Amino acid sequence: MPTETRTTCPYCGVGCGVIAKVEDDGRVSVKGDPDHPANFGRLCSKGSALAETLDMEGRVLAPMVHGKPVSWNNALDLVAERFSSAIRDHGPDSVAFYLSGQLLTEDYYVANKLMKGFIGSANIDTNSRLCMASSVAGHKRAFGSDTVPGTYEDLELADLVVLVGSNMAWCHPVLYQRLAAAKANRPHMKVVVIDPRRTATCDIADLHLAVRGNADVALFNGLLHHLAQEGHVDEAYVAQHTTGFTEALMACQHTSLSELAEVTGVSTLQLRLFFQWFANTRKVVTCYSQGVNQSSVGTNKVNAIINCHLATGRIGKPGSGPFSLTGQPNAMGGREVGGLSNMLAAHMDIANDADRDRVQRFWQSPIMAQKPGLKAVELFEAVAAGKIKALWIMSTNPVVSMPNADFVKAAIEACPFVVVSDMYGSTDTARLAHVLLPSAGWGEKSGTVTNSERRISRQRPFLAAPAEARADWWQMAQVGCRMGFGAGFAYQNASEIFQEHAALSAFENDGSRDFDIGAHAALERQKYDALEPFQWPQPAGSKPDETRFFANGRFYHPDGRARFVAVPANLDHRPSAEFPLILNTGRIRDQWHTMTRTGRSARLSSHMAEPFAEISPSDARQFDLEDADLVELTGTTGARCVVRALITDRQAPGSVFVPMHWNDSNSARARVDSLVSNERDPISGQPALKNAALKMQKFEASCHAFLICREKPLELDFDYWAIAPCDGGYRLELAGHPPTDGWQSWLVRTLRLPENMDIVGLSDEPTGAVRMAAFAAQQLLAALFVASRPVAVSRQWAVGQLMETHDRRSRIALIAGRPPADQPDKGAIICSCFNVGLNEIAAVAQTGCNTVDAIGEMLKAGTNCGSCRPDIRRIIAERQVIAAE
Repeated sequence: MPTETRTTCPYCGVGCGVIAKVEDDGRVSVKGDPDHPANFGRLCSKGSALAETLDMEGRVLAPMVHGKPVSWNNALDLVAERFSSAIRDHGPDSVAFYLSGQLLTEDYYVANKLMKGFIGSANIDTNSRLCMASSVAGHKRAFGSDTVPGTYEDLELADLVVLVGSNMAWCHPVLYQRLAAAKANRPHMKVVVIDPRRTATCDIADLHLAVRGNADVALFNGLLHHLAQEGHVDEAYVAQHTTGFTEALMACQHTSLSELAEVTGVSTLQLRLFFQWFANTRKVVTCYSQGVNQSSVGTNKVNAIINCHLATGRIGKPGSGPFSLTGQPNAMGGREVGGLSNMLAAHMDIANDADRDRVQRFWQSPIMAQKPGLKAVELFEAVAAGKIKALWIMSTNPVVSMPNADFVKAAIEACPFVVVSDMYGSTDTARLAHVLLPSAGWGEKSGTVTNSERRISRQRPFLAAPAEARADWWQMAQVGCRMGFGAGFAYQNASEIFQEHAALSAFENDGSRDFDIGAHAALERQKYDALEPFQWPQPAGSKPDETRFFANGRFYHPDGRARFVAVPANLDHRPSAEFPLILNTGRIRDQWHTMTRTGRSARLSSHMAEPFAEISPSDARQFDLEDADLVELTGTTGARCVVRALITDRQAPGSVFVPMHWNDSNSARARVDSLVSNERDPISGQPALKNAALKMQKFEASCHAFLICREKPLELDFDYWAIAPCDGGYRLELAGHPPTDGWQSWLVRTLRLPENMDIVGLSDEPTGAVRMAAFAAQQLLAALFVASRPVAVSRQWAVGQLMETHDRRSRIALIAGRPPADQPDKGAIICSCFNVGLNEIAAVAQTGCNTVDAIGEMLKAGTNCGSCRPDIRRIIAERQVIAAE
């Protein structure tokens, strides 16, 4: 009988419920959980494709030491011995853990307990430092605790939603659809998007403020000044529940509206309109994400936003408050257990003597870290300096995601002992491990995650972990036992860890700490397995409830008051004559982090199959670039990337956007974070991944090629290459010098083509054009298209030919690179959920379907996750303009 399991999506911080169905033959399908309060059945394109990412290719199936399989006992003994010897010889600060927001809370808890309470060091940080650290710091400065006040429902109740540095349509798609539906139901609701780029999220915006990078502080300081000047401050609230208002106001009274327009790049008309909307609207939610956090002034940005909500008393009330949108599925859970190097478990503070004593007594640990540890950038700098003798990296890929990524790679290569726990052995980081431990993945492991609205949900297993893969918590607990700490790590299952985590949250907590889930401190395993999603806090004796913080005006500073923070609006003038551009990195719609999971899905790869740079038309003219040219980007680190130019008016002049997903496993030189320096926020330690100095030039190649093939190529000795899966095989973009022995010999050799295959094709020696295809009977094995310029081929149609049978006529059409008249060409995929292409949408739009909903009725495009709806609307608008002309 087929089985269905309710679990939680492993991607962004929305925390969507998923129902995974396993058929009798082992096939897996997924759908949204209609009863989960985060998504009510919706899933984005990535979540909808989860079943397509569960293959075994590349999985680590046994512990590996120096590339050779060993037993778990041998591997764990080695890890314990090397960490113990480093501590004995060099002290506890000579070892470090680097964790991930992909870990479950139970994994995170064991890691922090081992490092901080038994090893005695706080050198344990996480990739959440790269996405949420500035929000944490801003919350603690303002509220006295790392508390997200509101709930998702607030977005639906608000009359004004301000989205700052958040491309919600692509990065939190299901939450975006909730907002879009609320706006459609309540047309008076207004949405303001504050972002240097005109992103897909602007599709529902009533106002887009294309603010200059890092000018957010000046913008919200200007708003605070306007609120005070026009009499919109809630003086009673400020007097009763806050301190520091006068100082915060003094920090923002030196700029006129015209001067503010000059600083921010936003017109005085738009500034005045935004200020009026905010001032005159009682229910306001301000959502912010990586555009705020990933900045050298990220913490100040967070506090500038919170200042405006404190000044108006719009916090903790339905439809009102600042709202930090979490980037990862369990960055919140990591914060709950003290995942960052400057935190302790259960939202306690490592710098607080009483908190350290409390946690040590609860853990009954022999030692406790006495000071904050190294933050992520500092940690890898210490690795490079030889101060870290043993490093354990879990469920993350810092060789791709860290700033100055080439420096990080060299540091890890030089570290005396590196352990990596991961599902896959081919990641850029896993390839550097001395010991590689096979981890269980989504669908195999059991635990909890916490989403952006403080909702804890279960991730449940529905597949057996393959071969010797094990849970991350088990690996760390076993090492803890082997290091002599057996009594503290004798866990038999994840539910025991969750019970301890819940009990610690309630330990000596009389309401002085925000995080309290003591109601679950005695949760039996059967009840843990059946645990329904719930929001914290849930103290002992209470029932699950939808909770907002601070409605009563009580905060977590010792005096119970919130703090206004005076934040200077200093702009760093990063561009220079040598590096005249600003690099902005981020995510795209259908990929996630470094593509170790999403990069396995042909459907997700069809939307954008190669690394690219969004460049404004004016910058393209200045640098002599045309659409589809290759462009070389160089950062102040000295690193270089080569990516495809995508010229678009969505991008502001002087700034270039490049996705952070591509890595050395699927491209030649596209690890864009290698271009970003180690500059970081001095308070949070979060790197400035969205504001790096850059120079750019056209990359000249003697030839360009597009290849589709059934087998993965053995060698790719080209200056530029990018590979992506497709149905039936792979698709590749290539550029550089042609093979010395000719294209046919290279094709046969690198694809291991059989001797009895047929090759048909043509070549034009003067132009360098080559077109050839290899067949075995009626099956296409490979097709190669070569030109002196970027190749003009109907790519989506060509990719589809791997799944077709081919007679003589179709072979000729294939060589032409265009479908015959009786075959449709989808064009570039717009809707990944239903595989609908641009040409199909355009054709239907020309028949009179002039709304997104009408297109959905005809083609289903935009009717699932909705992430493509802005693109569909743009295609309709372009067709209407053409018709008018």
